[in-house]
Amino acid sequence: MISKEVKYIVKHALAITAVAVAFASPVFSHHSDFGLDMDAVVTFEGTVTEFDWQNPHVYITVGTADGTEWTLQMGSTIVVTRMGWTSESLSIGDAVTVGAHVARNGRPYGLLDSIEKEGGIGLPTSFDAATGEPLLREPEVTVNTSTLEGIWIADASKLVGYPGGLDGLFTALLRLTEKGQAAQASYSEISEQNPGASCIGLPTPATIVVTNLYPLEIQINEDEETVGIRSEYFDEERTVYMDGRQHPNGGERTHAGHSIGWWEGDTLVVDTRNFTDHRSPYQNGVPSGAQKHVVERYRLTEDGTRVVVEFILEDPEHIAEPMTHTRELVYSPHIELSQFNCDLEATRRFLPQ
Repeated sequence: MISKEVKYIVKHALAITAVAVAFASPVFSHHSDFGLDMDAVVTFEGTVTEFDWQNPHVYITVGTADGTEWTLQMGSTIVVTRMGWTSESLSIGDAVTVGAHVARNGRPYGLLDSIEKEGGIGLPTSFDAATGEPLLREPEVTVNTSTLEGIWIADASKLVGYPGGLDGLFTALLRLTEKGQAAQASYSEISEQNPGASCIGLPTPATIVVTNLYPLEIQINEDEETVGIRSEYFDEERTVYMDGRQHPNGGERTHAGHSIGWWEGDTLVVDTRNFTDHRSPYQNGVPSGAQKHVVERYRLTEDGTRVVVEFILEDPEHIAEPMTHTRELVYSPHIELSQFNCDLEATRRFLPQ
């Protein structure tokens, strides 16, 4: 039960203006908005008692006058830094007015929607009210390149918006088998079933889907006949073998899978199999198994400023038909990739106590 001393200002999420500091989208989370009231915002005043700058989520703890301690989830340090935050944006003792999507069961936990410091100081960010997607600065095309090698980030202006972010895109595009549907129906995101609660990330193709928030780095090692692909998101890394080898039959299954590649003209083709079982690789409760297979294609545009990325995802055990997705990534050599360094204690704070 929320105290009477907490001021209620409930409004529909679509009515929030871009003036507010907003974190309304589940795209920020390694779990979705399950258990939270995403159709309303509760606003209250309090004092910052903790500002935990960790991954996969930054958390703010706010104490109210009645003694309630609210735990408020934000995005990762990487995402909120690109929105203008630092580890010093808040201090213990700051008086704040907070808006949050709170837990339906009355638990003092919520997804941060807005926060304003005393004196009317709003912290910088906003979101698209129609999709819930964060409005990060669009990538600028400043230089070009003649190779796929480098750092790339999605041109979000050319992406179709799906409510829910990462899990929303997969939910919209995946066609499930009966087994996949049953597994999804039995999944509880706010439980130990969620791999994110153990700092287990999301392998390809999720690392492509999150490129609107987390850049992708490609390294071409001609001497070793390999290509390295790295994402900031949960520090996902792969080695693609370009020496003509095949996938090992009955070989070891790993989180990132076994990747082989080749060139089709100017297009890099990456074929990945041998994934370990994963309970929710698409962040929506649909699992993957031994039959998961992903083929990616990377092609540099003629002007050398973008790369067109396409993937085809198959897993006949859980997915009834292949899923295909295409997007453009902008060449962004000015971006320095950060270590995600998932903190086990921080990643488990969304679990009910």
